[in-house]
Amino acid sequence: MERTHAPASPAVANAHRRTLYPDNEPFASGWLATGGPHEIYYEECGRPDGRPAVILHGGPGGAINPTMRRFFDPSRWRMALFDQRGCGKSRPNASLEDNTTWALIEDIERLREHLGVEKWCVFGGSWGSTLALAYAITHPERVSALVLRGIFLVSERELRWFYQDGASMMFPDAWARFLDPIPEAERGDLMGAYHRRLTHPDRRVQARAAAAWSQWEGDTISIRGPEARPAKFNEMDFAVAFARIECHYFANKGFFPEDGWILNNIARIQNIPGWIVQGRFDVVTPLESAWKLKTAWPRAHFEVVWDAGHASTEPGVVDGLVRATDKALAL
Repeated sequence: MERTHAPASPAVANAHRRTLYPDNEPFASGWLATGGPHEIYYEECGRPDGRPAVILHGGPGGAINPTMRRFFDPSRWRMALFDQRGCGKSRPNASLEDNTTWALIEDIERLREHLGVEKWCVFGGSWGSTLALAYAITHPERVSALVLRGIFLVSERELRWFYQDGASMMFPDAWARFLDPIPEAERGDLMGAYHRRLTHPDRRVQARAAAAWSQWEGDTISIRGPEARPAKFNEMDFAVAFARIECHYFANKGFFPEDGWILNNIARIQNIPGWIVQGRFDVVTPLESAWKLKTAWPRAHFEVVWDAGHASTEPGVVDGLVRATDKALAL
């Protein structure tokens, strides 16, 4: 089912939209051992006896932030958030060792068991939508609902669009800055060129590449473009972990065994209720992927926000996600 917002003036459109819930502080937090080199930082927010949900951040390598807690009613939900391997407060920082999609899925299960949760609503945007879908396909019996934004399937087509040829035509000013660290002779394979630099033993080489990689994404996530780049994309500590981990995953095609793995296995989640919220002008994860997912998973509620890009904080996206988490409470 598709729902699109009818074009209206910003004042009229925003007057009828839901906004984020008030900020709420964690009632518990800690680090979870993985049995390997990583320790995962997690926190719980909302109501201790509320409906369980796990919130998956983007990137990979993006880390959690306080805004992510505000898409859920804190008086009714028990929210679990965690920093995925190598980023945020998880340890060690920026580590690529034993850092794959399948390891993250194991971490979600490890956290679920640690918190004593039988089933939970899984919420994720961008890479978080990828991980949510992969987790649900792997453990459908543990998922009560899926609430997804900015659908990303880690296909060759999506990666080429954003990192080689496509989004570059929409943001030539930002693209010029993305190209700057890479010599002309290496620009035929920008993913490979960046991967070599982001795994280089010289931290200065890593840092220059990380800054450009991070800022390219920051410049393109909002419908407003580079002027709306979030401050975190300029912070070097964030940028190094974000760029190294993201490029590591994408150079390895998300560690999926085949291109199209999520859609090829979508039958495993057909009976799980779902909501998909997608910005019409999302340049980072274009609408095509959300449309493919909706077509393969007809039970999911599908909403296209006419005046939004990729950012989760754009008013129409906030509205769609908050309404979705409220509806998920009725399941």
